[in-house]
Amino acid sequence: QLQLVESGGGLVQPGGSLKLSCAASGFSLENLAVGWFRQVPGKEREGVSCMSIYYNTYYSDSAEGRFTISKDNAAKEIYLEMNNLKPEDAGVYYCAARRSNYFTRCASRDVDYWGQGTEVTISS
Repeated sequence: QLQLVESGGGLVQPGGSLKLSCAASGFSLENLAVGWFRQVPGKEREGVSCMSIYYNTYYSDSAEGRFTISKDNAAKEIYLEMNNLKPEDAGVYYCAARRSNYFTRCASRDVDYWGQGTEVTISS
């Protein structure tokens, strides 16, 4: 069973940066599509960024140009670097994986494995 554990969330001022990390155990990441999702109270979990096993990437409109997803298969780590953070980026960020080559438009319904989440707060 794949286990995912996020870290790196916290409080940051608008315009600041954060780098989220996700440590995987139990399975290799080489054959899994991976992604980051965000949830705010009262809303469904939404895809922020996803990466196929071929390193093709998807970004939501709000993340495009500011966020970067990456992974290190050898270290079994998935990362989300977030720059120029805005108040609307706040929420609980979840690391996720799918037993497939890719996510279809980073849809949360396709996720097979979830991390426990790490909270990001944007405030001055």
